[in-house]
Amino acid sequence: EISMKTFYWSFVLMLLPSMAYTQTTEKENEFSMSMQIRPRAEYRNGALFPREEGDKAAAFINNRARLSMEYKRTNLSMKISAQHVGVWGQDAQIDKNGRFIMNEAWAKLGFGAGFFAQLGRQTLSYDDERILGGLDWNVAGRYHDALKLGYENRAHKLHFILAFNQNDEKTIGGTYYNNGGQPYKNMQTLWYHYTAEGLPLDASFLFMNLGWETGDPEIQIADTRYMQTVGTYITYKPQSWNMQATFYYQTGKNKVSASVSAYMASVKAAYAIGKQWSVNLGYDYLSGDNDKGSKFKAFDPLYGTHHKFYGAMDYFYASLFVNGLAPGLQDAQLGVNYKVSSKVGMQLNYHYFATAAKLQEVKKGLGSEFDYQIDWNVMKDVKLSAGYSVMLGTKSMDIVKGGNHKRWQDWGWLSLNINPKIFFAKW
Repeated sequence: EISMKTFYWSFVLMLLPSMAYTQTTEKENEFSMSMQIRPRAEYRNGALFPREEGDKAAAFINNRARLSMEYKRTNLSMKISAQHVGVWGQDAQIDKNGRFIMNEAWAKLGFGAGFFAQLGRQTLSYDDERILGGLDWNVAGRYHDALKLGYENRAHKLHFILAFNQNDEKTIGGTYYNNGGQPYKNMQTLWYHYTAEGLPLDASFLFMNLGWETGDPEIQIADTRYMQTVGTYITYKPQSWNMQATFYYQTGKNKVSASVSAYMASVKAAYAIGKQWSVNLGYDYLSGDNDKGSKFKAFDPLYGTHHKFYGAMDYFYASLFVNGLAPGLQDAQLGVNYKVSSKVGMQLNYHYFATAAKLQEVKKGLGSEFDYQIDWNVMKDVKLSAGYSVMLGTKSMDIVKGGNHKRWQDWGWLSLNINPKIFFAKW
């Protein structure tokens, strides 16, 4: 069996003769390759979940090794990318079963006048990544198997995304119980984006219909339930200001066939004080459920990049609540950014967390998180980043997330991102 690495380099070698023969071929073709090595060391003493008294801190180094190739010409582009992700020491010194997997494999066909179709395994990243995001912080990232039909010009973008998933080639039946694959059976998403001409205003509209498959895999009985998410994202950036507003509503049935009526709202404002300093203020509200009423009221942010929004320690939505609770979240934020030089920048953010729903005999206040990060562009294509976070939780945090709020909870990390484009040709 030919390994993935052998396939990649064989493909490159086959392309080289055509790249060298530039005199008689059309000059519309572009081929590029890039590679990424991204190790990240982490010290966890309360990341994702609060630690209990007596729990020892954890430390590890994870790594992403990614090789990508992209081809472009008029009305056609393709990308194939493969990666090996894991933790240092996870693989044997003599490894015969490497985990080099395809993370992207798509083709984009242009039909002229702004119309296109993109199909295959691809990132779905829209707006501020609240609902659909690439999750680049995660060592593996997030990808969908989908068909994207679109139209784009300078002011308008319209995308229609279709996905239909199975866990194997079927001979009978059509059940889909995930089994580690995509989390939904089918999906239809419509996204529209408008850029105002002459104004610093952008607005997006999103509608997503998700089909969850429920039932009993043992006796091959399945039923598909559908949940709809609809909302808007608006940005307004006059001069030194950057203002954003988001609202989404969910209805239909969720993964456990419960009727849903949930929503989320967010407002943010940032102001640049000269070239070095900027400040930001924001508030997020994601509705929660308290087991009262006939409908489930906890909002699900689905496949967004949650690390980007609800605190760097990933207590919310990047990890689960405990004891079957779904109290939602209120997140009040205050931050400051300082650009030390053209190559070095720092940021400090504060979050105050509270539940959205009032749980019985539980106060809403969950605690405060402080997040510090520094980034240094060491050289072209090389970036060194580090961060340190502290969570000061309350007794309510123990109830909805576990652990012991009286124990010191902190997290630190150091990451090196080397991501050069290593080969480029036009012919």
